[in-house]
Parts: sequence; C-alpha cells; structure tokens
Amino acid sequence: MVWQIPENGLVTSMAEPVVVLEGHSKRVGIITWHPTARNILLSAGCDNMIMIWNVGTGEALITLEDMHPDVIYSACWNRNGSLICTACKDKKVRVIDPRKEEIIAEKDKAHEGARPMRAIFLSDGNVFTTGFSRMSERQLALWNPQNMEEPISVHEMDTSNGVLLPFYDPDTNVVYLCGKGDSSIRYFEITDEAPFVHYLNTFTTKEPQRGMGYMAKRGLDVNKCEIARFYKLHERKCEPIIMTVPRKSDLFQDDLYPDTAGPDPALEAEEWFEGKNGEPILISLKHGYIPGKNRDLKVVKKNILDNKPKMSKNTENTNPATKTATSAPSIKGEAKLDEVLKEIKSLRELVSSQEKRIAKLEEQLSQMDI
Repeated sequence: MVWQIPENGLVTSMAEPVVVLEGHSKRVGIITWHPTARNILLSAGCDNMIMIWNVGTGEALITLEDMHPDVIYSACWNRNGSLICTACKDKKVRVIDPRKEEIIAEKDKAHEGARPMRAIFLSDGNVFTTGFSRMSERQLALWNPQNMEEPISVHEMDTSNGVLLPFYDPDTNVVYLCGKGDSSIRYFEITDEAPFVHYLNTFTTKEPQRGMGYMAKRGLDVNKCEIARFYKLHERKCEPIIMTVPRKSDLFQDDLYPDTAGPDPALEAEEWFEGKNGEPILISLKHGYIPGKNRDLKVVKKNILDNKPKMSKNTENTNPATKTATSAPSIKGEAKLDEVLKEIKSLRELVSSQEKRIAKLEEQLSQMDI
C-alpha cells in the first residue's frame, strides 16, 4: 500500500491508501524509491522476487523472478537509478540491470558466514557490504562491480551477533553502521586511498537499539552544524540521535554541506522505463532547506486514460464559470489566513514586550529584597 502524508503532517489517522500494489505471493520485506525518477518503486518479498512498479498507474512493469533462489536480504539503487545491488541468503551479492533484466556482476560468498548480509551502492559506483566471516566475526568490505573476484578492502570488527545495517551519506562519503541489538553507531569514511575504509569514531548509548531510521540530508539543521540524525527504535519509544560537528563560527559551513540531492525528480517514470538515466537534481542548503508544495500522487489506470471521453462544447463553455466560482472562496480564504497570521504576529510581539516588562519588575523586586 502507498500512502500520501498531508503537507502539514497527520492530524487524524489515515484509513485509505492512495494505491494498493498487488503482485507478490508472500510477505514484502523491502521497499525503496527510485533516486531520480518519479513514482518508481522497488519491492522485494519472501517469494524471492523483485518487482519494479510505476505507482502512478499502479502497475508492475518489471518482474525479476529467477535471479534469487533464496530470501533477499537487501536491495539498493545506485546513484542515478540505472542499476540495483542485492544481498541474498545464498551468500551472493548481485549487481543487476533491471531494465535489461540481467545480472551484470555477482560475487559468491562475499561473506562466508551464515548470518545475513547487507549491500549498498556508493556514489562512485562501488559496492559496500556488511556480513560475517566463517568464524562469525562481523565484517565490512568494499567491492568494484567491474571486478568482483577480490574485494578492494575487508575489515573485521568484532564477534557480536547483530546484523550491521549500513546508512550512507553520499555528500561526505561517510558510512554509519548500526548493529541490531547494539548500543553503538560506528562510522567510517570511504576514500580513494588505502586502506579505503577509514574508521572515524563510535557513538555509544546505554540501551540497545531494535532498529534504526535515517533522516535525509535536507531535513537536518544546518545552523547547528548537524551532519546526521538517526531515529533509534526502543521497545516503547523512538529516540532521535543528533550528530553535530562543533564549529565556533556562525557562518554556513560549505565543507559540511555540499550541494545535496533535492526532492524533485530528474525523470518521469515513462522516461526511465524507456531507457533514460538522470543524475539527482542537487540543491544548496545554505539558507536552510525550504520544502516546496507537495505534489499530490494521482494514480490513474492506463485504460481509463485511453478511454477518456472527449470534452463537449457545452462543458468547455461552463468551465470558465466553474473556475471563477471555485477561485472566489480560495481568495477569501487567503485573505482570512493573512488576517489570522497578522493577529498571531501582534500577539507574539505583545507577549514578548510583557516578558521584558516582567523581567524588569523581577529585577527591581530582587534589589528591594537586598
């Protein structure tokens, strides 16, 4: 099911999804949006299938059925959404071209341990994986899809049982590793120089995490030099974890905030399915991210579009009147909104002046007591 959150957030519970996508025969465990094309959604289920949907029409346009003989642990798009990489229970990491429906690279026993793996694409096209060694030590590795015979780099970490979940910041090339059941977050920088994966630091808390969520870069507070925000899942609560870089200057820190991927798609769904690729449209965070107006997701079946009746002359003649009638209430609404906002502003100014007055009186009172 695909749901659309209202522009100002949820006020009441939502009961009706925008569209229901039906195609998997078993439970779906992975969904991920295309990074640059509008309305393209990837889903992977316990039926060992990957399906790629055009949510705008509610149709599955690509189905990858025979590529994974076992459960799919993870699936990730590359930077421009032309490829996906997957980690499977058969211990293989695969790089797949979904539109050609073919595997272009794969590595057997990327991690030899029996516990689950994870695989993600980095911005330079390399693949970063986490898994376990034969001796049940947690590992992380870096691979070049052009030659997956040997890894670029392998690091062994510890002997904990928790599966390492990687979260990647393509702007700074930092990978954050959160282990299920761990009480820490480790982070590493990926570079072009040996040893390629550089340990930076570890953030530790008292309570273990049951799961972890990651805020997009444009949701961070640039005025506080916030570089990452996680949402740590506890048994009964969700705790935000904010990571900042201390800086004395109040100026915008260009080195911390290079241009980042914005919310606008570079391609329409039909263009991507036809074979076009597009890089993410970048935005600057210098003045703080100002979200644009939500574009409502309209789901229209193709046959409805094909059989759409032509507009009659009578209908055409009535349209302007209808538009005028509907636009009048909206103008009144905007005027009323402006009036309310002005009143709120004046009340805030009044409260502020009263607070200053109270502070002066309290100061005078303290001097009288002395």
